[in-house]
Amino acid sequence: MQAPETSRLAEGLFRQEAGRLVATLTAHLGTHHLQIAEDVVQEALVRALQTWPYRGVPENPAAWLTQTAKNLALDQLRREQRWNTKQDSIAAEHERWLSTPVIETQATFADDTLRMMFVCFHPQLSTEAQTALALRTLCGLSPAEIAAAFLTSEAAIAKRLVRARQLIRDLALPFIVPEPNELPYRLDGVLGTLYLLFNEGYKASSGDRLVREDLCHEAIRLVTLLATHSSTQTPRTLALLALMLLNAARLSARTDDTGNLLRLHEQNRSAWDQSMIQRGIQCLGLAAQGSVLSEYHLEAGIAACHSTAPDDASTNWPRILALYDQLLTLTTSPVAAMNRAVAVARVHGPKAGLAALDAIMDRSKLEANHLFHVIYGTFAAELGHQAIALTHFRLAENLASLPVERDFISRRLIEIGETKE
Repeated sequence: MQAPETSRLAEGLFRQEAGRLVATLTAHLGTHHLQIAEDVVQEALVRALQTWPYRGVPENPAAWLTQTAKNLALDQLRREQRWNTKQDSIAAEHERWLSTPVIETQATFADDTLRMMFVCFHPQLSTEAQTALALRTLCGLSPAEIAAAFLTSEAAIAKRLVRARQLIRDLALPFIVPEPNELPYRLDGVLGTLYLLFNEGYKASSGDRLVREDLCHEAIRLVTLLATHSSTQTPRTLALLALMLLNAARLSARTDDTGNLLRLHEQNRSAWDQSMIQRGIQCLGLAAQGSVLSEYHLEAGIAACHSTAPDDASTNWPRILALYDQLLTLTTSPVAAMNRAVAVARVHGPKAGLAALDAIMDRSKLEANHLFHVIYGTFAAELGHQAIALTHFRLAENLASLPVERDFISRRLIEIGETKE
């Protein structure tokens, strides 16, 4: 295998395994050693990038990364002065585990990842810090990617992460899943984190790919575990799983064979995963039990309208608009309001769509998002307002971070430029 291919393999494997490695190490070393766990997992990747291109990829790359991280953790802990003084018995137990050859299983990683997520959502941490910490430590998202999810700055996220790690050390938070009566207070945060993880995979905020299927499938895997556990099998959990499955069914159709971005009405619906759609519909049916109506229920209902329509013309846009109206009674998300404007335009025309965009309360947060300008420019172009459309598409081109998005916007600029106001 060539060196560039080996490096891509190592980086891809690291993105897949990093959260599980941190969770596994923290499970044994304690949350007060969270920073050590994160540091040695990063160092394990560096060593993989340094050695694999020349010595070859090991037979079990995931086990190699785990064992290397354990060895690095053991070396670092041995260097700590207190390691040899006040905590002899604990140190001996850690050393026995760290010195044991790796025989890891998928189940062990899954359990530790979810346990660590529940640790992150300890009530003594702020809601923003909880989610940022889980996305960074367990999901492997960068501060910039987390900032995009929160519609805030990378510096603000970095500060949240520092404060959260310090508070975990100061409080010595235990690495345990809370009691059943405490689960509802933490489960919502865990579900929210996995929702953001899936969204980052569905539409990446950085890098060179529009879709990161690894993040989508990891989010689905973890929500599936929650949906099959008696203490966390709630209507909200099932609704989120339905939403993820219905959207993931369309992943392969979001770009064409040359990597160009395809809008929903341009996609080949025969390429959608029908078995995944059926699973999503089944989960949505199960989620209807009880009296709970969450944001996930409504978003899954919207996804179901798209996924079950045989063609674009058959899409039930009035139903989608009604679901968005309900959604905005539960959330103040400006992104949800922006998406609602698209439904407004499909039902009442582009002029009504523009009015809906102009009426968004937190519109300033959206104006740094290229999608806002793409939508605004699209409505303006449909109304024949060429100059306004071009202005917004140029703003979108400057704000877009992915090459595939910039290529799409460039094509739209050419199309609009050929029309006359």
